[in-house]
Amino acid sequence: MNCVSTLKLAVFIVVGFWFFVDHRAAPAAESGVAVQNGSVVSMEYTLTDDKGQVMDTSKGKPPLVFTKGSGQIIPGLDKELLGMKVGQEKKVQVKPEDGYGPVNPAAFQEVPKDKLPPEALKVGTMLMASGPQGQPMPVRVHEIKDSTVIVDFNHPMAGKTLFFDIKVVDIKKAGDKAAPKKQ
Repeated sequence: MNCVSTLKLAVFIVVGFWFFVDHRAAPAAESGVAVQNGSVVSMEYTLTDDKGQVMDTSKGKPPLVFTKGSGQIIPGLDKELLGMKVGQEKKVQVKPEDGYGPVNPAAFQEVPKDKLPPEALKVGTMLMASGPQGQPMPVRVHEIKDSTVIVDFNHPMAGKTLFFDIKVVDIKKAGDKAAPKKQ
């Protein structure tokens, strides 16, 4: 192959690559797609408490994927996503009534001390119990008495105002098939 042919081939490859890159289907952000009920949303998030302590994050992990309006995430966060577009970031404050609810006094139960392992007999210890359908439920040791222990069945984040830093990374219409994810 001579120099002119090599140069033509290189130009063809560069122009072909440019055409491929610049003429792909527009991502959701450019097409103006916004989060609405039924959208399948991929979101990065960091959750902090009122002191700024990180409680949970998706950093270093795949984004959280859920269907908007389906009850898969807490209502206060779900509501704040409406109208957001791909790439958009937002700080969201969720009050307890729109998050995991207020602390329910009826969720405190007294159990015999001998029903718990000895290493769990410390205030603040988190344990896993079985819910009505056998699902795992976190419980916290709230108080230790002479022969009983008061455990708290409230969600660990009940009664707390939650602070989220969120970023929408993808939006798909309900029923759209998700693109295969690279591993």
